[in-house]
Amino acid sequence: MAAQTNAPLPDGLDIAGYRIVKKIASGGFSIVYLAHDEDGNAVAIKEYLPSSLALRQPGELQPIIAPENLPVFRIGLKCFFEEGRALARISHPNVVSVINFFRANETVYMVMAYESGRSLQDHILRRRDKGDKPLVSERFIRKMFGQVTNGLREVHANKLLHLDLKPANIYLRMDGTPILLDFGAARQTLREDSPKLYPMYTPGFAAPELYQRNGSLGPWTDIYGIGASMFACMVGAPPQPADQRKVNDRMDTHFEKLNEVYSPGLIKVIRWSLMMDPLQRPQSVFALQKALQQDDSGAPTQVKSGPRLFDTIRAAFGLSPRRPRIAPSHTTTQDNSR
Repeated sequence: MAAQTNAPLPDGLDIAGYRIVKKIASGGFSIVYLAHDEDGNAVAIKEYLPSSLALRQPGELQPIIAPENLPVFRIGLKCFFEEGRALARISHPNVVSVINFFRANETVYMVMAYESGRSLQDHILRRRDKGDKPLVSERFIRKMFGQVTNGLREVHANKLLHLDLKPANIYLRMDGTPILLDFGAARQTLREDSPKLYPMYTPGFAAPELYQRNGSLGPWTDIYGIGASMFACMVGAPPQPADQRKVNDRMDTHFEKLNEVYSPGLIKVIRWSLMMDPLQRPQSVFALQKALQQDDSGAPTQVKSGPRLFDTIRAAFGLSPRRPRIAPSHTTTQDNSR
């Protein structure tokens, strides 16, 4: 069945103790809603609803799934549910916080705490549109991705892979701290079980092994996405897609231009992360972090954790410099499926 647009749940609907306020995002695999729990707290609810497999008409609650699509739909549903259960065990300030999940309307819903902010992609595009140079500072990149990789280490420690790392799936809270969103395990399972859903990656950010039906996936796959996201912070666009690099790799030209703006040490880390051969990349997030924390001489970089780093982000939101706080609260989400 060709992909179509699914109707969202109606505003004001009560479902499993939550009241839907409005749809806030949608993509090829899910719809995300702003909702309130029974105490009036704002939450984000993500509904598993792959548009290539299921169709929901306006005014309906349950989707229509063609018999030939039902086996694959159920595989993805099971994986989505298990992913939510696994994420619910993770408590980390840089990983989306799942607080509940439930079944209804013949599908599965994942409930997350809601918090205002915007994606790293939006931050990059706004700076690009303004003509800021450098697009994103080296200090920002080292600090930001130091926190992102802290969250990713926790994810890998829980036997999960993200599989769709890109700036659109890194969310910036109002205080500038990042959160990893929109894990791709469910769609990866679908990709392996149904050729008609292929591809399930984001060109430019996807490692070459994601293009292969039986590619060897591991921490090195997510590390490619981290390297590609850092590159996007520098140039405002993703790297050359991996399938094109196999034919005519032009990344050296891009890196040479960046030498005028960023340190050789940082560029070396990104080059390492974007190696086409998985075995030539960092094999663990810890190895990547160690390299990211060193300057060109091999000494640890002195990136302070003070508030000045994220003051530029707060200014972009129209906020004054932040005051010290005990700890950031957990998290928000949006759907960035492609």
